[in-house]
Amino acid sequence: MSRGVAGVSRGFGSGKVFIPFITCGDPDLETTRRAVLEMVAAGADIIELGIPFSDPTAEGPVIQGANIRALAGGITTDTIFDFVLSLREEVSIPLVFMTYANVVFSYGIEAFAARCEQVGIDGIILPDIPFEEKAEFSEIFEQHGVDFISLIAPTSANRIAMIAREARGFIYVVSSLGVTGERAEITTDVSSLVATIRENTFVPCAVGFGISTPQQTHDMVAISDGAIVGSAIIRLIEQYGTEAPAHIGAFVKSMKDAL
Repeated sequence: MSRGVAGVSRGFGSGKVFIPFITCGDPDLETTRRAVLEMVAAGADIIELGIPFSDPTAEGPVIQGANIRALAGGITTDTIFDFVLSLREEVSIPLVFMTYANVVFSYGIEAFAARCEQVGIDGIILPDIPFEEKAEFSEIFEQHGVDFISLIAPTSANRIAMIAREARGFIYVVSSLGVTGERAEITTDVSSLVATIRENTFVPCAVGFGISTPQQTHDMVAISDGAIVGSAIIRLIEQYGTEAPAHIGAFVKSMKDAL
């Protein structure tokens, strides 16, 4: 299968979306492959693929652990590119990389973006790149047809409109201050963030950081275009290892049903 056209935004073509995250190579790439296929079968609309990094500053302990396990297993950026290329024979929904600036910079921004285009990556999220410094990366990725996805956090304040107007693909709305991880409840006024975004762009927005239950997913998609879940999925890998894919599929189905 090929990815078709229109980048990440095509994942938003049929209503509210669910976007699961998984760290590539945790515990191995074959488990990642089976988990992705289970997520697709369960109704995932877009999938975030994490490229492991030794210092993932936006991540809480659960996803940090996934990064450590994947790197200890010998995963590299090139093996992940090869993995995505083979995955594209079976998966046609949008795929988005989530990693850190140093991973891209050390590979070479142009070389990394070109490889993303070659293997069928639709978008990239670099949470440690401030909006004011994104041009060095975003312009090159966009030349290769890869959406550079912006994040808007509760601390973005008077920058929300500016970020929204330049957004591509979708906007990642950070629901909670701090690092990734499950939250018992989400107390941020996400609806006001989304309202400001909608005043400034037609680009869809999805909420992440802290979402781990079907009820939270339901609540977040009631005020946005989609929900992003990572730590709850990684915790299933922690618990079940190579047997995790079936459990991940059931979890994604329960989240998708909540939409």
